[in-house]
Amino acid sequence: MAATEQRKATWRQLGPGIVVAATGVGAGDLVATLIAGNRFGYTLLWATIVGCIVKIALAEATGRWHLATGRTIFDGWSSLGRWTTFYFAPYIVIWGFVYGATAMSATGLPLAALFPVLPLEGWAVIAGLAGLALVWFNRYAVFEKIVTGFVGLMFVTVVGLAIYVGPNVLEAVKGLVPLLPAGSAFYTMGLIGGVGGTITMAAYGYWVNAKGWKDSTWMRMMRLDNRVAYITTGVFVIAMLIVGAELLYASGIALTEGDQGLIQLGEVLEERFGPFVSVLFLIGFFAAAFSSIIGVWHGVSLMFADFVNHLRKRPNRPVAETERGWPFRAYALWLTFPPMLLLLLGRPFQLVIVYGVLGAFFMPFLAFTLIWLLNSSRTPREWRNGLISNTGLTIAGALFLVLSVHELWSTFTGG
Repeated sequence: MAATEQRKATWRQLGPGIVVAATGVGAGDLVATLIAGNRFGYTLLWATIVGCIVKIALAEATGRWHLATGRTIFDGWSSLGRWTTFYFAPYIVIWGFVYGATAMSATGLPLAALFPVLPLEGWAVIAGLAGLALVWFNRYAVFEKIVTGFVGLMFVTVVGLAIYVGPNVLEAVKGLVPLLPAGSAFYTMGLIGGVGGTITMAAYGYWVNAKGWKDSTWMRMMRLDNRVAYITTGVFVIAMLIVGAELLYASGIALTEGDQGLIQLGEVLEERFGPFVSVLFLIGFFAAAFSSIIGVWHGVSLMFADFVNHLRKRPNRPVAETERGWPFRAYALWLTFPPMLLLLLGRPFQLVIVYGVLGAFFMPFLAFTLIWLLNSSRTPREWRNGLISNTGLTIAGALFLVLSVHELWSTFTGG
């Protein structure tokens, strides 16, 4: 049987897309969507769908680069000039330091609510150590199965809750019409840009290679994998919007922004439907938060290891080799232990400023460098961008650039 016949897209082979979607959709994304439903009902449903389409374009371009060229995304960036290294190096170090504390804290919240025998900080530390152990002692194949299991848990709890509260189908259909309620412009763009959109999107190509997809004969499989992943993401997001619209918007209940809003929702659910429904929701909250921990601990550690290997003049190493190397493990340790200090001290203001500045520009950086790489001779002509890809990436880049300017303005002015 020919290689291309063996590599036909089948449902059994899906995996990397589920991993990148589960990693990108964390507690912060769920609460942002929940509050969108809380404030605007179904009016912004269209924005969640546009957001998924934007992510499909970005992830497809990242995967296509890896498969078409046999080179990693960082290898592509380094071919654009040393400026990419000067941006990426401080970004990945500072981002990991702050994100580690954020992710552990988000995972500790539902655990502290479910099992109040330990304070939040205690559960956060346990979550970080558990994520480190899962990544340290397992390879990609096992890691993928673990993440897929958490996605199943999220699906049952979050989507089940949306069905339980009962969506208003007519209002949902009206929400497909693009409208911007008063005061919702930047909130809408944040909803489009934030759901499932982090540095982990750039890790998709590494997970594609880890799956064993290493050349262009896997392109069809990668594209199916990517679409299924972000359609699944769309289902999660719509489910949270339904919960916000049906449970909170109609009742006039205002949630707190940030991860605490999900704990507050758990309390509303317990009061309305009893402790069983509340516990199921908190389990789904934990699944979303912890899948982000293990996804980042694995995927971003692969990116950091590739960065170090480039500095060592050893580019494009196999993922199986990279997972066992000291750069991969060093970054996993960096994500785990130094951020524990932030759990106790809070985030120093200066660090928040630097984190905001560097982080705000990552998604525009990813979108515009993909346009550059995939329209140049670095990519075989057959796999260069067409009109649809260029349009999708340009819209994504412009959207994220506007969001970046707004994020920086908010960071420096507090507005």
